[in-house]
Amino acid sequence: MIVSASYRTDIPAFYGEWFEKRLKAGYCMVTNPYNRRQIRRVSLLPEDVDGFVFWTRNLGPFCRRLETVRDLGRPFVVQQTVTCYPWALEPSAAGAAEAVRQIRGVAETYGPRAVVWRYDPILFSSLTPPEFHLENFEHLAGSLEGHTDEVVISFAQIYQKTARNLDQASRRSGFTWEDPPDELKLALTTRLLKIARFHGMNLSVCSQRKYIVPGAKAARCVDARRLSEIGGRPIRSRLKGNRPDCGCYESVDIGDYNTCPAGCAFCYAVLRRDLALSRYRRHDHEGEFLFSPRKDSASSQEETRQTTIF
Repeated sequence: MIVSASYRTDIPAFYGEWFEKRLKAGYCMVTNPYNRRQIRRVSLLPEDVDGFVFWTRNLGPFCRRLETVRDLGRPFVVQQTVTCYPWALEPSAAGAAEAVRQIRGVAETYGPRAVVWRYDPILFSSLTPPEFHLENFEHLAGSLEGHTDEVVISFAQIYQKTARNLDQASRRSGFTWEDPPDELKLALTTRLLKIARFHGMNLSVCSQRKYIVPGAKAARCVDARRLSEIGGRPIRSRLKGNRPDCGCYESVDIGDYNTCPAGCAFCYAVLRRDLALSRYRRHDHEGEFLFSPRKDSASSQEETRQTTIF
């Protein structure tokens, strides 16, 4: 079993203490995002876990906990998003210099295969037009050269809640945003691919196969092959994506939607930031759940329905 921590929330940035305590306990409890009354006990014992995938925008609070995972004798991969967008879009992410330092630290300590740079989602706005992305991507790719062999991109999926959150942020901060035609996205992907190759990286596209241009590939963010190489032993897992076009291997995610307080304007995993902040404040790092469904009994049917896109 591969454990994902987590594409539903940023466990390394905000819930590292809980994760470490659950490792010591040997298990955690996870609610079904479609039906929070359905609960699963997930073993975190070394004999039951083949590897871990960590997703984050700020690895800093979690760095020392990677040593704990390594001491379990199980491989891990860090999927770290570094986009360095303006504060109005991304108020809580690590700054460029700090994020680059974090990725370099993982590569130097655990090897460059242990970390993947994510430049996603790509959002088109008056603050981040195509020219911004080209210059920004070039700077970051140059800073990360030699420390990772892959960069994953995707374009912002404008779900109803995403549009609502972007509209609120744009009114608050005075920017505009758009979802341009596919031709512009394909053209940008082609140029980003050229930059990535120049800096020794493969470019892959996450869950959006229509934007794969010649020379790019479909992303496998949960990648049993990469984990096998890092761990030095084969990991038997089947391809089982989480949504259409997803190329991931099968995993169990231990996060919970509507719990990331970072406040990214384009987030798909948070219905409302005030809800996420409330859950973050009520989080119990000693608890079995990242956020206990017992604290969630007043949730509306609408909230439950919109909690997940998968």
